[in-house]
Amino acid sequence: MRVVFAGGGVIALLTALECVSAGHEVVIADQADIPFSGATSFDRHRVLRALHTGDPATTAAAVGAHHAWIELENRLSTSFYEQVGALTALPAPEAARDLLTAAGSKAEVLGADELAVEFPHAGFVSGTDAVFESQAGVLLADRVLTACATRLRWHANAELHPHRKVTGIDADRAEVRLADGETLRGDAVLVAAGPWSRELLAPALSRELVLHRQTMLYCDVPPTDAAAWAATPAITSLGSDGGAWLVPPVAGTPLKLSAASACRVVDEIGGATVPSWWREHLIDTFATLIPGFRRDWLVDTRDCHYLARRSTLGPMLAVLGDRVLTYAACGGSSFKFAPLIARSLAARLTGAGPVPTGLEPLDRPLVRAGGVHPIRPALRGVS
Repeated sequence: MRVVFAGGGVIALLTALECVSAGHEVVIADQADIPFSGATSFDRHRVLRALHTGDPATTAAAVGAHHAWIELENRLSTSFYEQVGALTALPAPEAARDLLTAAGSKAEVLGADELAVEFPHAGFVSGTDAVFESQAGVLLADRVLTACATRLRWHANAELHPHRKVTGIDADRAEVRLADGETLRGDAVLVAAGPWSRELLAPALSRELVLHRQTMLYCDVPPTDAAAWAATPAITSLGSDGGAWLVPPVAGTPLKLSAASACRVVDEIGGATVPSWWREHLIDTFATLIPGFRRDWLVDTRDCHYLARRSTLGPMLAVLGDRVLTYAACGGSSFKFAPLIARSLAARLTGAGPVPTGLEPLDRPLVRAGGVHPIRPALRGVS
């Protein structure tokens, strides 16, 4: 089969790798470089952890993602997964530990006193307990995308078309229209254009997707604290009311800081410049949390955009006609599960059938304008 991809982020690249590994041909078109440094999935680091409080199925799937990323490292003969572990502050860490253990992960509870002794520099809210996962850590996102794009660039069954913006999709003909007037035709199409996906969907579907914008700070830690920060796991919650979190400096990356309070719904994709109000909000937030934090730690700021389905606040998988799928990823969550998502999407696109992942919406009927629509058998017959 010949599968055409609109978009060159982590979902498209990993799905394309799955397709070429199964003997199919792939064509990838993106509005900028492949990979594109302005894409949602492009960043210095992403957190990989299993805990999803109160959700055994998704927690188990995340444990599977941990192993899938290790397999992908071996497959691509590169290194991009720093297994430094993950800490999450929460009111009932014992229940979270039991959930992780049942899912096959390794977890332990750290009390407030232990956190204060082991991580005094991190800024946990006083009196907070946490659960620690050892089978977790930091994905170096830019390395992931570069490794995937490089492998595809030299693969005989792959065509990469950077700087060729997709402007339309013909679902009936499985065609992708480009801004330069050319049309790419395939036996199947995957629309995975990140926050730009809404422009390619019919109003009934695009209205179901909400655009979010998140501000992040990148910091150099003082040399006197470098050793402590180097031994720090990813911290998905510091226990603050605003949902503060951080990614430690690993493999030469800066300290990354943000908070749920710095994520907001917006109408359209903005520029690369971070609005000063949101930058100052995060600086003030971490000045009250991290001991000794100063403004001059800051070396960079970045805003990223991502889509979320209005009804679930998660990703959305939709089917258009018989041979076109669209996957609207949902920020870091979709990046974490990307190897599992890619396997499922590749199987559906090439007619191999759904691959169980434990994730919604991949393991349920696909959604389209007009109602629920299971993938049609016609896709299996395409050659």
